[in-house]
Amino acid sequence: MMFYLVCFDIVEDRMRYQVVKVLKDYGGRVQKSVFECANLDEEKFLKMRDRIEECIDQTQDSVRYYRLCRGCVRAVEFAGIGEAPSIQRFRVV
Repeated sequence: MMFYLVCFDIVEDRMRYQVVKVLKDYGGRVQKSVFECANLDEEKFLKMRDRIEECIDQTQDSVRYYRLCRGCVRAVEFAGIGEAPSIQRFRVV
């Protein structure tokens, strides 16, 4: 399971709302165009990415996916309002 930081710059409002709707299925919004998506396996990440890329205009919009390891997530620093990113612990039984 990995943690992804997803950032976007989308020109058209309708497309932006569609991307936000997709991202809310996978993570939480931390800034207007930044989402933290925790505990995604490769299959979930690829599905999320495909859904997002169906919504955008490849000639005008930009979406970036940053994969962060557990150690990198623990080292995230921030100032102002908000909370540190969290990686939910889970156990496979």
